[in-house]
Amino acid sequence: MPDSNRLGEFLRANRARVDPKEAGLHGGGDRRVPGLRREEIAVLAGVSADYYARLEQGRERNPSAQVLDAIGRALRLDPDARGHLFRLARLHPRLGPDNTRDSVHPALLRLLDAFPTSAAYVLSPAFQVLATNSVAAALLSPFTGPTNMVRVLFEHPQARTVFPDWPALTENVVHALRLNADLFPEDPQIRALVTDMRRDSPEFGALWADQTVQGLTRMFKVIHHPEAGRVELTYQTFDVRDAPGQQLLVGTPESGSRSAEALAALAAPDREVAGQPSGGGQLPKG
Repeated sequence: MPDSNRLGEFLRANRARVDPKEAGLHGGGDRRVPGLRREEIAVLAGVSADYYARLEQGRERNPSAQVLDAIGRALRLDPDARGHLFRLARLHPRLGPDNTRDSVHPALLRLLDAFPTSAAYVLSPAFQVLATNSVAAALLSPFTGPTNMVRVLFEHPQARTVFPDWPALTENVVHALRLNADLFPEDPQIRALVTDMRRDSPEFGALWADQTVQGLTRMFKVIHHPEAGRVELTYQTFDVRDAPGQQLLVGTPESGSRSAEALAALAAPDREVAGQPSGGGQLPKG
């Protein structure tokens, strides 16, 4: 991930996404490319067109926080993307490597089992599955081998069958990985993962080049499990405050639904899933 002009690339990509009409610019005439022109962003942000052009071209590398805030508003960036913009300009604290992000606190391991009817698991910043409860272990049982969810989604032969909403799910994951790559720029696992996936997966490469940044939040996910059938879950993501970068994901079915019954049967104590722990615990890396 070269630092040559990441700020300019991000600005150009997001400028192309802004609808001129939504930005209050009418009668702009024919546009050969989508989005706003540099001059229009400059007007909306209250800076000179020359200054903004130099910023995109990488000839200006020290914008003030006030200028970035104005540009972020002009580009209609959400909070995650605006934070990313500031970090690209080195105006936000950036977290360095921390080995504690790969170990799960015993209290959090115990908390996983507090969700007996939900699929709960912990992810590292590089989307390594660090720990699961019994429900999540059973739900992830089709994916033997790698326990990195990015690799599972793009490399496992069953991923597109198990996750019918594969395009939307992979978008969410790659956008969140880009956010983590910016928050933890020296993380060797993230750097290696991005390098490998850009080399090996054209789909990943296209999503990575999209420059969209957005953390995981609430999402609805459909899973076609080979034993349980169709399972519908609403996932909520929680940051693990004592291990920055770790996230706890909890997928919950609607009470009394067919999905709830399927999860209960899938995680029954007398059912063994090969290669997965029967309760909360750490998974081997892969």
